[in-house]
Amino acid sequence: MILAFNRWSSEGITIADPGLQGYIGLEARIVPKTGAKYGGKRFGKSQTFIVERLINKVMIPGHKSKKHFKTSSHITGKAITAYGIVEEALAKVEKKAKVNPIAVLVKAVENAAPREEIISIEYGGARYPKAVECAPQRRVDVALRLITQGSYQKSFNSKRSIVDTLADEIFNCYQMSQNSAAISKKLELERQADSSR
Repeated sequence: MILAFNRWSSEGITIADPGLQGYIGLEARIVPKTGAKYGGKRFGKSQTFIVERLINKVMIPGHKSKKHFKTSSHITGKAITAYGIVEEALAKVEKKAKVNPIAVLVKAVENAAPREEIISIEYGGARYPKAVECAPQRRVDVALRLITQGSYQKSFNSKRSIVDTLADEIFNCYQMSQNSAAISKKLELERQADSSR
């Protein structure tokens, strides 16, 4: 049996949300870096180990309002740096939660995944917001992005390291705490979608 980071097992971890069951990969690897072998394959990334997807997001957390979200220090696409950050963060999560950190991460992603979002439709020259259901693979992508962006926001211009803020963010998402940036953003998205139905 292969252990994630040669430390944690992913055996026996269950995904409670039936919509996400086929979209969170739990096949552990010693070194979670496939080099995008899934690239170009439909739903290929859903079979990738969830920890590897988190590492990829830590390297390049995506853009906010059409601008790339911070581009220095940890966010330079350097896999070994991101690998170290995620391993240390999971070790801290294990100390806090006293359970397998992979299970905590899976639960955190489930809790932070938005069910609905808003698109803009143009009708007669005017734009209207419209609520749409979020596809399962996108739900996982958005959850991982919100977790990493929330962590970077809290560590930027502060004395706290990204390892600490990432560990806190994962733990807060696991507990459905309002202190989590990802949970707050998810609730805000769902509230907006609710009002524009």
